[in-house]
This record gives sequence, C-alpha cells and structure tokens, in this order.
Amino acid sequence: MRIGICAPSTPFTREDTDRVISLATATHPNAELVFHDQCFAESGHFAGADAQRLDAFVDLANDPAFDAIWFVRGGYGACRIAEDAVGRLKAAARDKLYMGYSDAGNLLGCLYRNGIGRVVHGPMPTDIRREGGEAALQRALDWMVDASPASLEPDIQAGERYAAFNLMTLAMMTGTPLMPDLGGHILMVEEVSEYLYGFDRAFFHVTSHLKHAGLAGLRLGRVSDVPDNDRPFGESAEEIARRWCRKNGIAYLGRADIGHDADNKIVPFGLATTSAAP
Repeated sequence: MRIGICAPSTPFTREDTDRVISLATATHPNAELVFHDQCFAESGHFAGADAQRLDAFVDLANDPAFDAIWFVRGGYGACRIAEDAVGRLKAAARDKLYMGYSDAGNLLGCLYRNGIGRVVHGPMPTDIRREGGEAALQRALDWMVDASPASLEPDIQAGERYAAFNLMTLAMMTGTPLMPDLGGHILMVEEVSEYLYGFDRAFFHVTSHLKHAGLAGLRLGRVSDVPDNDRPFGESAEEIARRWCRKNGIAYLGRADIGHDADNKIVPFGLATTSAAP
C-alpha cells in the first residue's frame, strides 16, 4: 500500500518524518509512506503558499499510484484550499482513503460532501510527537492497511452512519461550501485549547444549524487543555453539550473516544460496515 502524505495547513519536520517512516517500516512493512516535499515548505504560518499546498494535495490525490492520502498535521490553513482542491480532483481520487483530524476536517468535510473517497477521522503523523504517539500511528496504519476493527472508536456499530470533527473546525465550516450533509449521522466532536465560553459559543452555533439536519445523535469526545478563565465558567464541557443538544432537539448519546491525544480512535465517515465490538 502506498500512502501519500501532504500538509494542507502547517509544516512538518524532516526529523519527525524519519521517525514516522522508521516506525511504519517496523510495524507495517507492506506500507510505503511517501512524504511530499511540500510538507517541509514554509510561508509564514503555512506549509507553503496556498497554491503550493493545493497543488501538493491535488497531485497526490490524482495519482493512481497512491492508495491513501494522509494529512501530516493540522494547525490552520486547509479551509483556504479545500473547495478549489476538491474541484480539481479526477477519477483516481475517488478510490482513495483520506485520513486526518483537527484542521484537516475542512478537507475531510468537503471530500465527504462531494462523495469522494473513503473519509476517515484519525491520527496523523504529527502525533509521533505526543507521549504514546507511536500507538496512535500504529492504530492509523492498522486501519489504512488492514481495516482493523480494533482501531475503531468503541461505540461504532455496523449499520449506523458516522462523522467526526474538531468542534471549532466544524463551527467554522457550518454554512460554508465545505459543510457535508450529516442527516442520519451520529456526530462526534472533540476540542482542545479553547476557553469554555468559546466551547459554549461553538456548540450554540453548530447545534443551532444542525437542529433541522436530522442528526441521529451527538457524542462528545475529549475536551482537553482548557485554559483557565478569569472566573469559573460554571458548567463542564459535557454539561454545555447536553444543554445545547437538549435545547435544539438533538439526542445526546454520551462520550466518544476521540480527541487531540494519542488515544484518538478511528471514525470512518458514512455507513459503518464493521463494528468496533468483537
């Protein structure tokens, strides 16, 4: 299996690339990881100018020699190229698997909206930097190479439809040409490094837009590294999620095993054909 890796948002390092390739060689010798040189480009905040990031993704996605596209890391920037990039995809792009999370959700959402490929919320090469990150990468490769059910978020059941996003990314996508139809889906959301008032605001925005979308329900992933406000907010992240779901008639289904951490589990978008349960 050949996996093309690009950076639609922010840059990666060659040192971390060597670590990722070494791990993959040891654990998944049938997988060949190909890092596009664009991963190491720098233009201010971004991994190269918008056109450079767009071209790298399109080149890999349209190349029939690759079976999957793996987004190297998040940050910010994918929303600036997603619509134009998806508009340039050809037939070869439709058979690929696409994996990432966080800011890469902009591309995942746009791909899913347009029915292109097998879209997956899951770990990225940048997770090699986390404590326990090797396990995250192995989990991602287990799914890409072998579609191992052990990699899945544990509440995924065959026959249900799913999607997963970082909450702030989803809030910014809502109402834009990147937003997919989530009718009939169980939506999983997670967040990192946001004040609880910002988390509350994003939940208001997302659930207000999705209350008529026909969601099958919502699960809350981990909400981590929450900054301290100047005074206690007065509600936990789960209390916020429950309140907005209740107000907007969305079934709150409990917690999800996803987040900005090494324990982040796999959530394929769309109809699940495999259950996480043994």
